[in-house]
Amino acid sequence: MRMLLMFDLPTDTQEDKKAYRKFRKFLLSEGFIMHQYSVYSKLLLNGTARQAMENRLNKNNPKRGHITLLTVTEKQFAGMVYLHGARNDSLANSDNRIIFLGEDFRDEP
Repeated sequence: MRMLLMFDLPTDTQEDKKAYRKFRKFLLSEGFIMHQYSVYSKLLLNGTARQAMENRLNKNNPKRGHITLLTVTEKQFAGMVYLHGARNDSLANSDNRIIFLGEDFRDEP
């Protein structure tokens, strides 16, 4: 399954900007992939992992602005329609059942 996270955080004050940077850094450290400036996704194995991620997001919530979560299946995510722009064909955005994230070792002897 794939968790989509969309957010709109204020950046009016220095404190707001700091909260924005901290939240974005948290998302990247948790393995979220940026699709657009405020749209990220993360691959999750099951409902337990989804709930654990939701709990961690609640703990790191900047408490201002809007944050929305949507969980979809890999098949639904892979069927996303692109009206403009190129599809990201990286393996992490594939609907293949087995996905290996990390270094590519195929070129090693």
